[in-house]
Amino acid sequence: MSTGGLLARAADFAALGRPLHLIGGAIFYGLGVAVAGYMGAPFNGHAAILGLLTVATAQLMNHYCNDYFDLEADRANPTPTRWSGGSRVLAEDRLPARTALVAALSFGALALSLAPLTALASPAPAATLTLLLAAIGLAWVYSGPPLFLHRRALGEVTGAIIVPGLTALVAHQAQMGMISGVALLAIVPLCLLQFAMLVAVNVPDAGGDAAVGKHTLVVRVGPARSAQFYLAALGLAYGSLPVLAIAGLPWPVALAPLATLPIAAWLAHRVLRGAWHDQSAWDSIGFWSIGQLVGSAGMMATAFALLAGR
Repeated sequence: MSTGGLLARAADFAALGRPLHLIGGAIFYGLGVAVAGYMGAPFNGHAAILGLLTVATAQLMNHYCNDYFDLEADRANPTPTRWSGGSRVLAEDRLPARTALVAALSFGALALSLAPLTALASPAPAATLTLLLAAIGLAWVYSGPPLFLHRRALGEVTGAIIVPGLTALVAHQAQMGMISGVALLAIVPLCLLQFAMLVAVNVPDAGGDAAVGKHTLVVRVGPARSAQFYLAALGLAYGSLPVLAIAGLPWPVALAPLATLPIAAWLAHRVLRGAWHDQSAWDSIGFWSIGQLVGSAGMMATAFALLAGR
């Protein structure tokens, strides 16, 4: 094979892992570290780096796993966007499907190898290892065997828990050796925004998913009800902020996600005006749903860091 052909295959392999999504995971992880700093825990650089590597490899495992086990649905999907329908690498036969499975298993093995090292570097190794193993396991069964949660209308809820929730809690646990109440409060609006985002990006996939018997929440309840779930999750995410502040989330942190409220209001307006059913709008709804989630997490992490530095 020529050098150009090898480079093209390497680029396809990288695209299959959707590395851009690792940025969001790093921001959620940083939030967990920032909460620990706010709570007075000394920064543990060794645990932070090992934990981030564990999370990143588990995330890559999930990405390759998704493309492999979703291949039939991705091929049947007539309306993929940049944020849904998989990477399109396997669906377009640019690499053999087995490549994704081997990569998923390899990154999974690497994550499982790094998890004990992260745990040993943390103040509470047993509890940290338990949390890490639970997160890695859920990341696998989200789209892989034996549970295939995203085929049973459980993927949106599971993803909401894993991606911002467990990622931040793993980082927090590795720094503090425990999960504080403040950390649990901090992840609530992010889990709601993640749920909304997953509902949004599953809309373009609904046709292909239904055709092969993959019953996501969007397929199960239909487009009209899924739009209601999306709007409800947005409303709860921002509406929960004063309640979370009263419950103990620092007010500057609770106010930080309001910087993305105009995005949420604009998205809600578009959905109410019918964009949910407009194929040309699906790409931008997915993009901005991701943007408000990652932006909110970044704002909250920054607020915690500033409070810790006072």
